[in-house]
Amino acid sequence: MTAPVIIGSERSEIGLPFGMRVLRSGGSALDAVEAAMRACEDNLADHYVGTGGLPNARGEVELDASVMTGSDRRFGAVAALRGYPNPISVARAVLERLPQHSLLVGEGAALFARECGFAEGELLTAEARAIWRKQLAESAEAVEGEDTAATDGDQRYRASALELIRRLAPHDGPWGTINIMALDASGELCVAVSTSGYPYKYPGRVGDSAVPGAGNWCDLRAGGAACTGRGELSMRGGTARTVVDLMAGGAAPADACVAALRDAAGLPDDFRAELRALALTPDGRHGGAAGQAGSTYAVMTEASDAPEIHPRSTL
Repeated sequence: MTAPVIIGSERSEIGLPFGMRVLRSGGSALDAVEAAMRACEDNLADHYVGTGGLPNARGEVELDASVMTGSDRRFGAVAALRGYPNPISVARAVLERLPQHSLLVGEGAALFARECGFAEGELLTAEARAIWRKQLAESAEAVEGEDTAATDGDQRYRASALELIRRLAPHDGPWGTINIMALDASGELCVAVSTSGYPYKYPGRVGDSAVPGAGNWCDLRAGGAACTGRGELSMRGGTARTVVDLMAGGAAPADACVAALRDAAGLPDDFRAELRALALTPDGRHGGAAGQAGSTYAVMTEASDAPEIHPRSTL
């Protein structure tokens, strides 16, 4: 028997108790990450996943999500999904009900969600619309909304977003991906990722959250990893896969995250913003890393009364 554990990135705290409840009852890691992530997606106070997520350059909310199981490396994902508030459940359905595919996007993802009977919903809330409009102005805050200062890349991204919005004529009407990983009593490991993506993005843009090896990777031989932040960098760096490969070579989770982020940081990028990584091993060790000090992640074990906050290592 393995001691169950569930971990998550910043802002996952609202969901982890739901996931640990599943694990305590003997449920699977896949059930646990879905339950935890759905709670995050349904949290209207969080404008970076699910309902209330910040919209793209046309003012439309598009959601990305994925799940991956470590024992068989099965992967299910959806991207640029509109009108369905729980993309993590649709991603799981791709994994289980459509095994000939791994990733559905746009209209195809919505068609599949409708065929599966998932509930539809309005994703753009009045509060998210107001934040979207406010953030188009000059700001000293990072675009990715993790309470960090804006970099030159953030400012260039905001300027490019303004140009996009003017060109695409949007209609009337703290961003950040959430990672959750669980290890169950049977020893299965599962990684889940959900996001509304970079705010003001070009319609149809797909980030790393729906891409295996970039924002999500899980291999029971070594562990699981996931990323938050600038997905274009983790796609170019294969960052989640790099973390797991480094753990396979003997690196501790936090050290593997630091090394993978350092590799991605060496890539040229005019729109550079922070990238973060989180990892969990099959024996329950965990760690994370970030580009700025003060970053954290949350952990729950069977003995936890509430999520425990742990610091991430800093590059």
